[in-house]
Amino acid sequence: MDDHLPETLRDVEHELTALLRRGRALSWEIAREVHPNLEPNTYGLLLWLRRSGSIRLTDLAAKLGVGKGTLSRQIHGLETLGLVRRDPDPTDRRAAQLSLTEEGTRRFDAARAARLGQIRRTLESWPKRDVADFARLLHRFNETF
Repeated sequence: MDDHLPETLRDVEHELTALLRRGRALSWEIAREVHPNLEPNTYGLLLWLRRSGSIRLTDLAAKLGVGKGTLSRQIHGLETLGLVRRDPDPTDRRAAQLSLTEEGTRRFDAARAARLGQIRRTLESWPKRDVADFARLLHRFNETF
């Protein structure tokens, strides 16, 4: 079967699978905290919008690596829930800038605070160096995967 694979590679696969499974469950939980009708896969989209402040759909699609059509449908759903708004782009009248509404920001920030609290409680017993290494290695993995 996979006996020819190094044990460390099998360990990475196992731990990554566990992390992804927990991440999906957490996404469902956090999405429901933001809004009961929010799709779990849009939490990451809200995070990008929160960090960006305001961004064009085409730029956001490129950052996320998704098609404009898919992203447009997700944005429309977030607009319907009152979490996201489109404003005219001052540099291009054909385009719009996307941003969180005040309600979207309030709901997102509350859900994120709860999430960060969970992460803080999980990592508070770790040495600071381990937390820094963990963040650095996760970043490295995400940048190259």
